[in-house]
Amino acid sequence: MGEEIPSNLPLSRRQFGEKLFKAAGLLAFPVAGCADLRQTPAVPMRDGVRLATDVYVPGRNGKPVEQRFPVILERTPYDKTADSRSERTPAVEKPKSRAEVAAFFVRRGYIVIYQDCRGRYNSEGSYVKYLSDGADGYDTCAWIVKQPWSDGVIGTMGLSYAAHTQAALGSAGAPGVKAMFLDSGGFSNAYQGGIRQGGAFELKQVTWAFNEGLNSPQIRKDPAKLAAMQATDLKDWFRRMPWRRGASPLSLVPDYEEYIFDQWEHGDFDVFWKQLGIYAAGYYREFPDAAIVLMSSWYDPYPRTATENYIALSRIKRGPFGPAATIDGNVATDFLTLRLRWFDRWLRAIGNGVDNEPAVQIFVMGGGSGRKNTAGRLDHGGRWRAEKDWPIPDTRWTPYYLQANRSLSPEKPAAGASPLSYEFDPRNPVPTIGGNITSGRPIMVGGAFDQREAPDFYGSTPPYRPLAERPDVLVFQTPPLTEDIEVTGPLTVNLWISSNCSDTDFTAKLIDMYPPNPDYPEGFAMNLTDGILRARYRDSWEKPTPMMPREIYAIRIEAFPTSNLFKRGHRIRLDISSSNFPHFDVNPNTAEPEGRALSSRVATNRVYVDSAHPSHAMLSIVPSRS
Repeated sequence: MGEEIPSNLPLSRRQFGEKLFKAAGLLAFPVAGCADLRQTPAVPMRDGVRLATDVYVPGRNGKPVEQRFPVILERTPYDKTADSRSERTPAVEKPKSRAEVAAFFVRRGYIVIYQDCRGRYNSEGSYVKYLSDGADGYDTCAWIVKQPWSDGVIGTMGLSYAAHTQAALGSAGAPGVKAMFLDSGGFSNAYQGGIRQGGAFELKQVTWAFNEGLNSPQIRKDPAKLAAMQATDLKDWFRRMPWRRGASPLSLVPDYEEYIFDQWEHGDFDVFWKQLGIYAAGYYREFPDAAIVLMSSWYDPYPRTATENYIALSRIKRGPFGPAATIDGNVATDFLTLRLRWFDRWLRAIGNGVDNEPAVQIFVMGGGSGRKNTAGRLDHGGRWRAEKDWPIPDTRWTPYYLQANRSLSPEKPAAGASPLSYEFDPRNPVPTIGGNITSGRPIMVGGAFDQREAPDFYGSTPPYRPLAERPDVLVFQTPPLTEDIEVTGPLTVNLWISSNCSDTDFTAKLIDMYPPNPDYPEGFAMNLTDGILRARYRDSWEKPTPMMPREIYAIRIEAFPTSNLFKRGHRIRLDISSSNFPHFDVNPNTAEPEGRALSSRVATNRVYVDSAHPSHAMLSIVPSRS
């Protein structure tokens, strides 16, 4: 870094001009189209690894303004110089460049910093996904508060992975942090959302590793390896599971293959999952007393993360909490303005009323026409609403019981009802059709879809029938509703089950079943949320135990939270099965070690629906707000 600039010099003697930058080993040059300056220091970490960093500072006449400013920090694995996919609006599809976003904040009195994560793009070091971000984030913040242009307060921002990096440095108790804006990420517990869920492994980690492995330094520097990876047929590899270390589509990027198999093979909730960076729940008391926004969308992988972080941090930290979600023209004028107001209030003490706004804002899906809109998609509708807390205080937790006749009802099931059974063949899993998925292409895509097979969904086969017609899917649904019902909150499904195998999976999916109309003559089965449980973890995440064949067990499936208005005439539907592939890895039903199975077998699985075994979904019903 060159000569160290003493931090105790009076501001007037710090010479914020070009000489200071040269002495500190920095480069300063104008940002195209604006009066701001960008510096590109390599920031040293505690182990000597240097992380590539862009520092945007207010400039005048080609020189920095001689003043201290609050800092806004984003740490990303996606190239600090590349456009961020989150910086777009409904009116303008093309994202703003990071320089444009920086200019927006810089001209309003901030310094903006973007940094490449360790081992990504221009930063040094080896890449291990998520696990270096706590210490590196801490060290970066410690570096920031010592700089002559910093007034000692830091705000953080970023989407998805850049939200994970925020929670990681928060978990490490990073200095100077006074405001945070976590957009769709920040693992509360990656074992239960983001990497694994209910004991199963989320295969989006594999698709992310493959796609981002193409951008890794070792691949970018080796044309032969790059060509080999680009020629890899990932769909064919998914048909050839299980994989092994050294024999996977990631073998050309060993660092990425290693961390993927570490995640896959650590099936038990052991110390691996309690590391800094992937387990904020273990570090909540270390978080700075910062003002924090926690955002997610219902079909993102992180609504559980956002709500769990909100519940925990709002109870134990002094920092206030603000809007939990946003959309241009509804919650705020636009996303930039929303963040500006947040940082203005908590980094610059501008009294703009942010601290008086409701703690929770939710988007309640539903209420639309049910017909095709101009884009040819289902008009499901929805509206924003403010609430005081989460879960919503006046929620009515209502069990809806699975009945032997495949209905779903608040009435308890009859005594002596026979169990319902199906065969689950790991070689023919239920295909994933939407859900809480990101980074899944080209194998899978998240969101809401009619629950029927189609060529666009991996694993679908002609004649592309509804999932409800599969023999390994049990469908339970209410009669057509006589009045609107809003379900907002977490969803748990409690089942009594048995199997002829020592291990198997059970899945649950909540669906808004539309009645037929001219646009959808067979109706539309819209998925809302889903969950999974690997049966070996039914009693303990730390100490899995096999099942005894045909013995009855009580299990609990925890789906991600959702919010939906089931309109009169619709049905509330719950699908039960044993696979959801390729969202999750397929259980071979053999109880072999996670990620290392050598064989598979067909399981005969039973769900019990009698009064002694009252399987049910616990719905979070919210009274009408109209």
